Amino acid sequence: MPLLWRTKSNPLALWWALLTLASIANIAVWFFLYRELHSQALGGSSGIELMLLLCAAYVFGCAFRSVLPRADVQRICLFDHWLSSVFVGRSVATVAEVCFVAQWAIILGQLGRLTGADTTLNIAWVIVPLIVIAECCSWYAVLTTNYLYNAIENSIWAVAFLIVGVALCRLLPEFHGLVRWVLVAAIAGIVLYLAFLVTVDVPMYLARWKDGLADGSKLLGLLEGLRDVRTRWVVTHDITHWKGEIAWMSLYFTGAVWASLALCACYSLDDYLPRYRTEAAAVSWTAPSLPHAVSSDMLLGAFSR
Repeated sequence: MPLLWRTKSNPLALWWALLTLASIANIAVWFFLYRELHSQALGGSSGIELMLLLCAAYVFGCAFRSVLPRADVQRICLFDHWLSSVFVGRSVATVAEVCFVAQWAIILGQLGRLTGADTTLNIAWVIVPLIVIAECCSWYAVLTTNYLYNAIENSIWAVAFLIVGVALCRLLPEFHGLVRWVLVAAIAGIVLYLAFLVTVDVPMYLARWKDGLADGSKLLGLLEGLRDVRTRWVVTHDITHWKGEIAWMSLYFTGAVWASLALCACYSLDDYLPRYRTEAAAVSWTAPSLPHAVSSDMLLGAFSR
């Protein structure tokens, strides 16, 4: 494999090296979390085990796409290998992205049940189906090379995380101290993400779609596109071909992965959340209590039987 492009004079090589280093660091953090939290999973907290699994799918999936980056509709990549095919990359991305939003759904469900916030619980149920629809739009865009469906896909992501932000805002009055600050930080991150989607990402895909209409670019049929994504990839080390991808890929493979890791860590703190409930919220809503004679061990025993 030619190595000439991987020189200090090529900014694309530096970008790829930074993505690769970030991926290695992210994987190391995941293994650290696994070591620290797996004991809780062994203790019977299957929720943590599921969160670790979902986080692994996203962290390792993004690492794979960082080491072998590709732009799906353009069919361009950095390395001439069958793993660089769009079919492989899009398949990995689909699994990883559904797992990522499933993490958000689990966290919202955890906080919604603790606080009795119906708004948060309802949003937890909605966001995964929304992203499944977005993934279908993404696949249609990739197969047909129709950028309009990339714009629709990212618009659905914007709607999904807009309502996630609403769910987190609903939780703000329920907590104080560190938990409230974590919620504020998450909301701020979502605001920045939405701003990027609305001002950069979606307009970029709409502009590409309009350019394609203007120059009469031929769209592919679904079967033709399926064959194309499996067999055609164009290796290019020209920075001009990647300029439109570098911004979103850099944010996606760093900030979004850090969010996934943070969700996994936050979920493990379930036992600490009640102490950060605001006094008014704790008084206004309490979980239904069992008779004093019934212990949690007895309840678990009944279910096990």
